[in-house]
Amino acid sequence: GRSIYTTVDKNKQYLVEKTLLEGIAKYQAKAGNVILMETPTGKIVSIAAFPNYDPGHFQDFDKSSYKNPNVANLFEPGSIFKILVMAAALNEGVINQETICDICNGPINIGQFTIKTWDELYHPNSSMVDVLVHSVNTGMVFISRKLGRDKFIEYLKKLKLGNLTGIELQEEVTGKLKEGSEFRDIDLATQSFGQGIAITPIQMIAAANTIANKGVYITPSIIDHYESQDKIIYPSPPKKEIVFSEKSARLTQEMMVETINRGEAKWAKPKGFSVAGKTGTAQIPIQGHYDPDKTITSFIGFFPAENPKYTMLVSLTEPQTSQWGSETAAPLWFSLATKLSL
Repeated sequence: GRSIYTTVDKNKQYLVEKTLLEGIAKYQAKAGNVILMETPTGKIVSIAAFPNYDPGHFQDFDKSSYKNPNVANLFEPGSIFKILVMAAALNEGVINQETICDICNGPINIGQFTIKTWDELYHPNSSMVDVLVHSVNTGMVFISRKLGRDKFIEYLKKLKLGNLTGIELQEEVTGKLKEGSEFRDIDLATQSFGQGIAITPIQMIAAANTIANKGVYITPSIIDHYESQDKIIYPSPPKKEIVFSEKSARLTQEMMVETINRGEAKWAKPKGFSVAGKTGTAQIPIQGHYDPDKTITSFIGFFPAENPKYTMLVSLTEPQTSQWGSETAAPLWFSLATKLSL
């Protein structure tokens, strides 16, 4: 019989929902979702997804709209995942920002598979900064090999990508991480750029927030407090765990700022706006292969870049105006971030 008070800010929730609906219409997407998290605390300030349903008339809606995709749907994150692998490799000291990729001059063959760049343009002798700026898949294969299979899996576990985050929402699910002999060379390669691994949006933003939060993973929460007739009850403080050193988190943040200033989404960045972020475009797996035309586009980042207040994830499912995150999810993210900063 207690009253539950959430961390959701009513005004920001309205703004996020309105802007997301406008974005879905503008980019002719099948669906879209946004999570806005308070960086230092892990509190969810806004969580939105469309299509959704009216709980007062739920019988009038298709059952597929009942689930909250932010916690109940798995997706392959694509290139937004690269920031996590980069941070892990920096943290282990196997690379630095100026390390040169010596296998970035062309496609990489792994057994019967060929790893290419997203635009099939190659950047020989790319630095690690360039790998992130140009979102070079072959560069991420280079990094994952430097990190090694065991360390790669170790960091996925540290970032809770094989477990529930623990957010206070009943329908949360989690994907299963491959381990041991099940985890092959091709898995190491493709997972380094966010394909072949299935996670939820809430897992992704909690992991990315670790970079924004100086290397400390914080469990996301949506309950502020409970009230009964005679007292106010606050939940236990969320768990915090050090995953990356503060230096490694800062170096990754610097690379994310450079990615926004020089990368494919630079055209969408408002002038004078300080952001660390990364675009992502992931093909959608269907019946054992990837659909060549349908994608999930995403943008993840935090702002202000130097002392983050918010971490935010925006995803659009099957946008029709463009299949690229830099042309759909990124401008929608910037539009939202600008409004939230006013």
